[in-house]
Amino acid sequence: MKSRMSMFCAAVTIAAAIMTVAPSNAQEAAASVPVRVTVTASVPNDKRMPELSQQDIAVTQGKERLKVTEWVPAKGDRAGLDLFILIDDASNLTLGMHLDDLKTFINTQPSTTAIGVGYMRNATVQIAQNFTTDHAAAAKALRLPLASVGAYGSPYLSVIDLMKRWPASQNRREVLMVTDGIDRARRSIPWRGLYINPDVDSASDVAMRTGTIIHTIYAPGAGRRGRNYWEATNGQSGIAKLSDVTGGESFFLGLQQPVSFAPYLDQLQNILNNQYLLSFSAQPGKKAQLQNVSINTEVAGVELASADAVWVPVAK
Repeated sequence: MKSRMSMFCAAVTIAAAIMTVAPSNAQEAAASVPVRVTVTASVPNDKRMPELSQQDIAVTQGKERLKVTEWVPAKGDRAGLDLFILIDDASNLTLGMHLDDLKTFINTQPSTTAIGVGYMRNATVQIAQNFTTDHAAAAKALRLPLASVGAYGSPYLSVIDLMKRWPASQNRREVLMVTDGIDRARRSIPWRGLYINPDVDSASDVAMRTGTIIHTIYAPGAGRRGRNYWEATNGQSGIAKLSDVTGGESFFLGLQQPVSFAPYLDQLQNILNNQYLLSFSAQPGKKAQLQNVSINTEVAGVELASADAVWVPVAK
C-alpha cells in the first residue's frame, strides 16, 4: 500500500514538473526573434571551398547555442548586393593612379550588384552616383579626390552619415572605404602615441545595427597630419578595427601607397563570392539592442567572418 502511494505521489510530482517546465519552454520559443546576418567563408591558400550545410553552422551566445533557421549562399535569387564605394576627399592625389583599378572592379560586378559612389568630406558624404546596376555609370562617377582636408573631416562620421541615409533593401549591405583613417575633425590629440578614435566605435555600432559590412583600403592622405607617423598609424589602426568588428577586410601595405589596388580588389571579389545569409533565433531583451554572438563551423579548414554583434529587436 505504501509502495503504491509512493508511486502515485512520484507520478503527481513528475506531472506537475512537466506542466511547469513546458509552458516556460513554450514562452521562451515564442519570445525568440529572427535575426539575419551576412557571413563570409574562407579557406587558406586558395584551396577549394567545401560545401557548408546548415547543420555545419553553430551560433552561440555565451554558453547557449542558438537555433539556426537558414543558411544559404548569397547566389542566384539571393545574390542581391548593395556596394558603396566611399573615397576620402582628403586622400593624396596619387590615389588617381588607382582609379582604373576601381573602374575595372566596378565594371566586372554581376548584374545583381548595385554600385554607389561617394566622397567623404566635412563629416558627410557627397554622393556622386546613387545605387545603380548601370556599372558603366558608376565607374564614370569616379574622380580624383580634392586632396583637401576640409573644415571638419572625419571618415567615421562620414560613413555614419552614409549608413543613416541608406535606402531600405533586402540586399546585402557593404561599403568599400578608401581612406587613411585620420579623423581631422578631432583637433585635440590625447597624447602622442597609439590610440583608437572613439568615433571608430560609434561607426562600428551603427554598422552592426544596420547589418553593414565595411571593407577598407588604406590610402595616404594629404596635408601635414597625413604625413605624421602617429596620425597615420592611428588612422590605419582605426579602419582596421572598423573592418574587423563589422565582418569586413582591411587592406594596406604598411603606411605606403600601394603600387596597385588590383590585388586588394581581387581579394575583395573573392570575399563577395563566398558569402552566406545566416538566420537564427535570438532571445530579445527588454529593449532592442546589440548582442554579441559567435558564429563558427567544425568543417576543417574553413574560417567564418561576421560582425561581432547583431541587432536584436524586441519581441512583438
